[in-house]
Amino acid sequence: MNLDQERSTIRQELETMRASGARRQDLSLHACKRLFFDLGVRPSMAAVRDLTQTGSASDIPKDIDLFWERIRAASRVRVGAGVIPKGLEDRAGELLGSLFEEAVSHAKALLEDERAEIHQALAAAEQKVRDAELLRAAADDHVHRSEARAEAAWTRVRELEAQLAASTTHGAAHQENLQSTARRLEAENEALRKRIDAEQATNATLRDRIDALHADLRESTEHYAQQIKDAVAEAERRVKPMLVELDSLRSMAATWQTAQRDASRKEFDFIQQLSAAKARADRLDAKLREQSDEIDALTHELTALRLQNGVDPRVATLLCSLATEGRLTTAELATMGTMLDGHVTLPSHCPKCAEGEPELSEVDHQFELSCPECDHSSGMGASRLEAVTRFMSVDAHSTSI
Repeated sequence: MNLDQERSTIRQELETMRASGARRQDLSLHACKRLFFDLGVRPSMAAVRDLTQTGSASDIPKDIDLFWERIRAASRVRVGAGVIPKGLEDRAGELLGSLFEEAVSHAKALLEDERAEIHQALAAAEQKVRDAELLRAAADDHVHRSEARAEAAWTRVRELEAQLAASTTHGAAHQENLQSTARRLEAENEALRKRIDAEQATNATLRDRIDALHADLRESTEHYAQQIKDAVAEAERRVKPMLVELDSLRSMAATWQTAQRDASRKEFDFIQQLSAAKARADRLDAKLREQSDEIDALTHELTALRLQNGVDPRVATLLCSLATEGRLTTAELATMGTMLDGHVTLPSHCPKCAEGEPELSEVDHQFELSCPECDHSSGMGASRLEAVTRFMSVDAHSTSI
């Protein structure tokens, strides 16, 4: 059985003892016995700890000392148990002395080896301490520089806050003017709509009157035509006796023609009135479309101003440029939130592949800018400005990671 197998057997024995409830001291003593008597190895803290897998750096040396104490006690008992002759006792003493000196020299050699290892470990630890001191000095220097930059940034933020307050006041006044203009245009639009409704009602009434006149004209025509037919038939039967009645019918025909001319003239007048009303309605419709376009333009401008949150475009451009250059921290971007999203312009090309057109998505009030060509992504951000800043920076995340 080789050394590794013997150590494996010792570990199994120790596991059996541990399962039966043996204490740490018993496990250490059993490991010392097997190492010294079976393997011929002097028990050390590392060897015992490797076999027992328990005990601290102060407990194991105590167990090893207890093992040697028991060995010495057992040796004294065996030597003093019988009657030994004087010469043999002297020879045994010399032998024990030489063994003791050999053991001391061996122990000193082991001590020197362990001391050299300890010195090496101590030198490595001191080197680590020196390296840590250098790192700490560099970190302190970096902290001082960061504090200076933070102080400058806070000064700049206070200046920008003052400019933002002034811009907000100006934007509020401009917004009030826009709202009053929008209300005035809405009132005029409502008045024009009412006038158009009235004109349309008038046109409907005129159409109804024209339709009624046409119906009367048709009825009159049919009626007079039937009378003429009846009169002609009667005249054919009575030519001579009915000359007077023929004259009467002629006069009635003249009256009918006059009535028909009057009806045609009235129809022409109604058609002219209808054309004038239609032209007026067309003019009002054109004016309504023009004012609707103006209202739409003002509405778009008002929407843009609402998206800009009353922030001065110059201040917004400055903050966006600072964020793009990486001069604003994540905390500062989180503080600004979506206040500048109305001024943020999305990049037209991906900075990584220079071919893809970035796409902006919003999920649960979180924004992400990604490239469909190379899967370059900014990661989820609290605002469009933060998403664009991360996307354009070198440390931007990619969805392929």
